[in-house]
Amino acid sequence: MRRGLVAAVLSGAAGVALAQSVALTGVSGSKALLVIDGGAPRFVAAGQSHQGVRVVSVQGEVAVLEIEGRRQTLRVGEAPVSQGSVAAPEGIGTRVVMTADGRGHFMPQGQINGRAVQFMVDTGASQVILGEAEARRLGLAFEKGRRVQVSTANGTVAGHQFQLDSVRVGDAQVYGVSAIVLPQSMPFVLLGNSFLTRFQMQRTNDQLTLERRY
Repeated sequence: MRRGLVAAVLSGAAGVALAQSVALTGVSGSKALLVIDGGAPRFVAAGQSHQGVRVVSVQGEVAVLEIEGRRQTLRVGEAPVSQGSVAAPEGIGTRVVMTADGRGHFMPQGQINGRAVQFMVDTGASQVILGEAEARRLGLAFEKGRRVQVSTANGTVAGHQFQLDSVRVGDAQVYGVSAIVLPQSMPFVLLGNSFLTRFQMQRTNDQLTLERRY
């Protein structure tokens, strides 16, 4: 599996102001690992601030944050919270812009069925691909799906094909997305063509732009 980490620049429909999005992706002692507006993860200690987000406290897998003067409680792995006076309504986003890392990978933060995940764009994957451990964390009933054989770098493995209720990157949300769960562990979710083909894709240097098809 290819690996990498990149700050993704996510934007919604032209002319619409976006709320600040904050996700808690991990904790270490009194430090919270935050992803703000789709950027690269960063540890922020209790009492410190980053990009206007202040960590009030960290306990177990829960962090209390102060975002634009309002306190929010987040648990590791939950969907990001948004704070702002004007936000794009869910599902209407038409444009996503991502910046590649040093290895040329596009790795936006996103959501599956409202739960936060780490994607990696893979135009060679016919569908969204998840590892079994990640699917169980998300509470997906993949075992009710159709059994399929999938060719991987390590040979052919048996997976489960089923429909995700929703897949979201930035403010662009797609409903009814086909996915496959594989038994092996994966460090991220492959964002394949069952999502990508809903968009017109254009790459310019180190940026990939997705424009919603209608």
